[in-house]
Amino acid sequence: MDSYSRVNRRSFVKMGATVCAAGLMPRLPAAAPDSFGLRYVVGSSIYGNLPLSVILPEVRKTGSEYIDLWPKNWGTQREQVEEMGHEKFAALLQENGVKVAVSTRYDLGPFGLQAEMKFLRRFGGQIIVAGCKGPIGLKGAPLRAELRKFVDQLQPHLAAASRAGITIAIENHANSLVESPDSIRWLMELAGDAPLGIALAPYHLEQDPAMLAGLIRDLGPKMAVFYAWQYGVGCMKPMPPEEETLQLPGRGRLDFGPLLQALRDTHFAGWTEIFMHHTPRGLPPYPTVAPITAELVSARDYLTGKIAGLNR
Repeated sequence: MDSYSRVNRRSFVKMGATVCAAGLMPRLPAAAPDSFGLRYVVGSSIYGNLPLSVILPEVRKTGSEYIDLWPKNWGTQREQVEEMGHEKFAALLQENGVKVAVSTRYDLGPFGLQAEMKFLRRFGGQIIVAGCKGPIGLKGAPLRAELRKFVDQLQPHLAAASRAGITIAIENHANSLVESPDSIRWLMELAGDAPLGIALAPYHLEQDPAMLAGLIRDLGPKMAVFYAWQYGVGCMKPMPPEEETLQLPGRGRLDFGPLLQALRDTHFAGWTEIFMHHTPRGLPPYPTVAPITAELVSARDYLTGKIAGLNR
């Protein structure tokens, strides 16, 4: 455990209690420790640019009822909603027994989300995932100062999110202001009880189960989204499906057991998104939906098996 974790673990626990009391994080039912389970949302980008009319019937086959809408260049489903119109989209959701939980809008940036809040509220969603803005490669005091500046710049948008009952979740990402474990912890500390959370992507961090589990414990209720996503052999060049899918739980080398234990210990009640990127972005790993859905089911079975061991 690093020095920051030792000094600040207690403050994170106190902060998490304040956040929960304020009702600013997603109002999802926390599972009892002896019956812990994950609440899954399907990222539309896992199906590349395929149409929503094809994707939505697959969602419940994965064991979920919820969708995370992704925009270009990762998918085209968010644009598809605007093309078909909100009423037709609502009817398509109802027809397939699916609800919107998350809208991922890296394309808008963290300071351009207020219109999306209205859209998400219209469909009952709770979380907008975005990246952050700021310089990269910083450490220590300069990093903390830039994180403070970022949080200050977000204040009008956090106020709007609070009024809408929505949480803005920032994904940790390589070559970003929020990249390292320290930057993730500091951002959440500086956020206080504002509706600002983390969409935690293990892919972008050291593939160390103990470190990742410690980070999850430190974040507690400030973690809004958990990407069940590992590095595998990366996602930055075209490769055959058997290599690309090493990003999925149960395929690559990362043992998700300690991460799931930490999620259980912290009563994680946010969203879990089984995830991978395709290269080029927008291209599905298989030409049809059936094998993609089968990959999601297989990954979920792996996670379910690990959780069963914890619940014994």
